[in-house]
Amino acid sequence: MSRKQDLQRLRELSEQELLGEIKEAKSELFNLRFQWSATRQLSNPARLGQLRKKIARIHTIMQERKTEGEASHV
Repeated sequence: MSRKQDLQRLRELSEQELLGEIKEAKSELFNLRFQWSATRQLSNPARLGQLRKKIARIHTIMQERKTEGEASHV
């Protein structure tokens, strides 16, 4: 899935679904870091960066929604 498609898919999710995505991504990131610290080997080291960026994208989407909600109340 391309980054644009992934971003589009994330924007369509509800807040609860986004929180679930963050939870899954953080769990996978933790497991990869643990695997790295134990064995110093990863099958896909680029996955660490991908997960960090996915978490940041989700946080950005949530912040945008919060800001839009506050702007509409003014």
